[in-house]
Amino acid sequence: MADMQSTNPQLEPLKVEPLKVYWQPGCTGCLRMKEFLTRHNVEFISVNVLEDREGLEELVALAGRHVPIARRGKDWVDGQVLADLARIAGIPWGGGTKMLAPPELAKRAQTVLATVERLTRQIPEKQLDLELPDRPRSFRQLVAHIAQIDEAFLDLVEHGTRLEFAAYNQDVPANVKSKEDLLEYVESVRVRLQAWWQDKGHATDFSPQANVYYGAQSLHEFLERSTWHTAQHTRQLALVVEALGMKPDRPLGEAELAGLPLPTHAWEDTLEFSLRGAAVAAAA
Repeated sequence: MADMQSTNPQLEPLKVEPLKVYWQPGCTGCLRMKEFLTRHNVEFISVNVLEDREGLEELVALAGRHVPIARRGKDWVDGQVLADLARIAGIPWGGGTKMLAPPELAKRAQTVLATVERLTRQIPEKQLDLELPDRPRSFRQLVAHIAQIDEAFLDLVEHGTRLEFAAYNQDVPANVKSKEDLLEYVESVRVRLQAWWQDKGHATDFSPQANVYYGAQSLHEFLERSTWHTAQHTRQLALVVEALGMKPDRPLGEAELAGLPLPTHAWEDTLEFSLRGAAVAAAA
């Protein structure tokens, strides 16, 4: 007699949709998302949207063009919020690590920008337009992006400007033409951050919700995110200096990074940081 198979849908095993993660190289939140899932032994389908055209089309239909995104069937979350990522991945969530206090985060953020200035001074002007590996972003754009992260934070706390993804996807400001312009821009943001903290920041209540595009976040969480976001990109900038054959001038070390929820890798978990030798030599 043939084996009897149940046709009762209540007895059929539930089909679990695979977890897909959409990312791109050099994206700090993408890397942290992938490392978080790997650390918890969660299997996922990895979609590099810069290489996978079909995957990019899926992402655009789902959430626009922004990453990191984790998806299971029709359910999706922004991978920047670990509580949401844990839910969709089926990971028990008891809260993340304790955040550094706002005064320390503000201090770290200013230290990061000062470090960016030192590292940028080491890069020859004609090499600033070389691109990062596997990512269409120049060194000049990376430096500007770091300053724009803090600028977006300041725009929210000083003017109530909602953080949109576009703030993290800008080009270099139109008035920033030379390396010296770039350094002045970074310094202007550092000075603005310092002035805000001394004037109002030190007395700010960081418990209310921050008006950001990627999910429910307190102002404290947004400050932490902005600080480790810039710190992670500054680690990448140090890799650039090294790849150009120089020793980074006082890069961020353990003292500056301790307590920040950074990814383990400075660049990527599956890709090597390697500049194209011919392009570097041609620009030298």
